[in-house]
Amino acid sequence: MAKNKFHDGPGPSQRQLRVGELIRRTLSEVLARGDIHDPELNRLSVTVGEARVSPDLKIATAYVLPLGGKGQDEAIGFLARNKGELRRIVGKKLGLKYAPDLRFQLDETFDRLDDTRRMFEQDAVRRDLDD
Repeated sequence: MAKNKFHDGPGPSQRQLRVGELIRRTLSEVLARGDIHDPELNRLSVTVGEARVSPDLKIATAYVLPLGGKGQDEAIGFLARNKGELRRIVGKKLGLKYAPDLRFQLDETFDRLDDTRRMFEQDAVRRDLDD
């Protein structure tokens, strides 16, 4: 059976990208408004940097970071504890037949940006770039 090169390639399909972005926006809005019935989660300010969806749209991984980067493990724990409620809200708002199982991971994008910035500030790297 031949694979469809547009959907089984190394990158996500357009549908995965679209659903992932809708989930990211919805989670961001819900967390910003404090719509969850958990005062511990609502007291945190959490940024949702990205949401990636599996090819079958059954699993969504949200990459999150608490404001200021403090309390990361606590934030992941609060989100995981409330994933059922978050899943219901996402499914309802997006009108999906099946709401994806939500998973939460720390967004390390900012750490990598800082590492890259530090690398470019090194004298040896600057010399190589100037040549």
